[in-house]
Amino acid sequence: MSVLIAIPARYASHRYPGKPLVPLKGVSGKSLTLIRRSWEAAMAVKGVDRVVVATDDTRIRAEAESFGAEVVMTSEACVNGTERCAEAHENLGGGYEIVVNLQGDAPLTPAWFVSDLIDGLRSSPEAQIATPVLRCDGRALAALKGDRAEGRVGGTTAVFDADHRALYFSKEVVPYTATVYAPEAETPVYHHVGVYAYRAAALADYPKWAHGPLEALEGLEQLRFLENGRHVLCVEVDARGRQFWELNNPQDVPRLETMMAEMGIE
Repeated sequence: MSVLIAIPARYASHRYPGKPLVPLKGVSGKSLTLIRRSWEAAMAVKGVDRVVVATDDTRIRAEAESFGAEVVMTSEACVNGTERCAEAHENLGGGYEIVVNLQGDAPLTPAWFVSDLIDGLRSSPEAQIATPVLRCDGRALAALKGDRAEGRVGGTTAVFDADHRALYFSKEVVPYTATVYAPEAETPVYHHVGVYAYRAAALADYPKWAHGPLEALEGLEQLRFLENGRHVLCVEVDARGRQFWELNNPQDVPRLETMMAEMGIE
């Protein structure tokens, strides 16, 4: 199956305007923009036919082209990354069997997360969309709860059935647990990793659907698939000792830079 990775990136983020152009320092002190680090993460995935940055902003386009990325311009009407990926795939003439949405705010996404996601979709013909979930250890769960206690939207959590079919995604920490876990202990909470692999037909259908109440309340694009009865596969991935976090708020910049230093990322 042919695979396209699209990196949707917009300048006018409600929570963090200009986020794709925010510099992140690696362990050596070298600063690279968020969009460049996300592109490098995408380029590290094996078995992919094409990687593009999908944006509606000329500043992001200029930055992406400055380091050699292919850019597909999309309209300002796209309300989320999935719609932008759908438009980018259409603008490229279609033809890809799987389109991966590697969102431009997750530069720490390991290549094997994406590979496992693609493999999961290929091996589950009943699923139209696949997305990775990562079991939280005590440290990650404490960070999620800390963000919510401070009124910040941090990571997203996921719940799924015995066959790993998604039941719900939330910006709240679900399922509820009052237990305090040791930093390295496993917890029953799964962090949703903001990456998606879509079959082309499901992606093409997505912009045609009206926004449902759950998507509107949570601000989570993947809920539109659930609200329209589509099978979303949650693929559990292994962090292999690496930390993972998205850049959602300005407060996440030092958190990501600390993680990058701990992992030796330049």
